[in-house]
Amino acid sequence: MSETETGTGSSPGGPRTVGRRERKKAATRKALADAALRLFLERGYDDVSVKDVAEAADVSTTTLFKHFPGKEALLFDEDESLESALVAAVSERPPGQSVPAALREHVLRTRLDAKPEFARFLALVDTTPALREQARRMWIRHEAALARAIAADAGAPEDDASCRALARFALEVPSLVRGTPDPRDAIERAFELLEHGWHARPVAPGPGGGPQRAS
Repeated sequence: MSETETGTGSSPGGPRTVGRRERKKAATRKALADAALRLFLERGYDDVSVKDVAEAADVSTTTLFKHFPGKEALLFDEDESLESALVAAVSERPPGQSVPAALREHVLRTRLDAKPEFARFLALVDTTPALREQARRMWIRHEAALARAIAADAGAPEDDASCRALARFALEVPSLVRGTPDPRDAIERAFELLEHGWHARPVAPGPGGGPQRAS
């Protein structure tokens, strides 16, 4: 959801209020996104058309397409803020907390500890194949920014392969745990693997109750 923007005016350090045109565009975009979410939750994604959303927001379909490229995009209007939050999870984490631990907490907070309305949004996405794929594409698009933040934190080159790998795997965790009996436990175990590596994982009992040989 859009928020009022501020910027820097011509005077050094001076605030600049967003103009009327920008405020109107932001309000229209928010009205469309809010209408889409409400209708999708009420009727189901497949039973709502772009025209339905435009009419609910009291705009034309032409205006809708000026703000959103397609139906799926109506539910993902905070793409930039999601990326900023991912980067901040790394760069603004508490002293002494590792990067994998910070990303684990971010995923748990955003996926499992969400407010009721956002939890309904996540449920809608998870049960709608078109939205699920759109969400996954959007999430993975943030990989480059997250990898740069991890590399900067580690003092590594921007294209460091290990930093890119950590970013890739961390972003895949929500998709990997979808449908598991205990998503919280699955998320924590996935990030435990990222934190400590394969050989540090708990070993399942082997035949006869003895430990299996680590592979």
